[in-house]
Amino acid sequence: MKPKVLILRAPGTNCDVETAFAFTVAGADCDCVHINRLLEKPDLLGGYQVLCLPGGFSFGDDIAAGRIMATRFRNHLLEPITNFKEDGKLILGICNGFQILIKSGILLADTPGGSPATLAWNVSGMYTDRWVKLSPKSDRCVFLRGIDEMFLPIAHAEGRFVGRDNATLDTLEANGQLVLRYIDGTNPNGAERDVAGVCDSTGRVFGLMPHPERFIVPTQHPHWTRYACDEQVKRNWRNREVGDGLAIFRNAVSFFA
Repeated sequence: MKPKVLILRAPGTNCDVETAFAFTVAGADCDCVHINRLLEKPDLLGGYQVLCLPGGFSFGDDIAAGRIMATRFRNHLLEPITNFKEDGKLILGICNGFQILIKSGILLADTPGGSPATLAWNVSGMYTDRWVKLSPKSDRCVFLRGIDEMFLPIAHAEGRFVGRDNATLDTLEANGQLVLRYIDGTNPNGAERDVAGVCDSTGRVFGLMPHPERFIVPTQHPHWTRYACDEQVKRNWRNREVGDGLAIFRNAVSFFA
């Protein structure tokens, strides 16, 4: 049986359709559900194996990115989402979804001493849209298993991962929770320790700033038009049938195989 994915959207969410496509290609069944429907009936979560918070600008990123959605989670959905996680299911937050998971406390709830980290403004002070190189640095996260490197796009203004202090970052690193890093000098926002993605202690709750749903098929790569005329690119792409981001969604699906 295919796992069922609930993709939670809000006013301002704009990556829900692409994320549903990615999960569908990976072999899951998806429903895009407005947060108001879940607020009215929180037990909807019981019918799903994966909860995904996609990218965009939930509630216009008013006050701060993801803040209003995170407040609704804390005030109205914390218990059902906690139960969902404790049932051994998966939670994925992409970009704005990562901001929501961090600011609601859901992602790093098991870290002692209060809020251990946040996602602050990029050091440039500007919105940044580019492609970056990434590498998993821990085998703890379910979503990153078997992945060596990825090339994915980012698009955010508040994506700089900042820890409460060095001791907290050391603890998260020792626990294998700082699972995804920018590599080869591609850190786009000044994130501490080049962190692009973080998981909880179980490895089943994962948030990342890059957009894996935007590189599912090869033609989404920025250099795909060079394939026909550039021999070096052609050699590198000879066996490429899917984009780098698909592996994350396939790992989620195979977790329930």
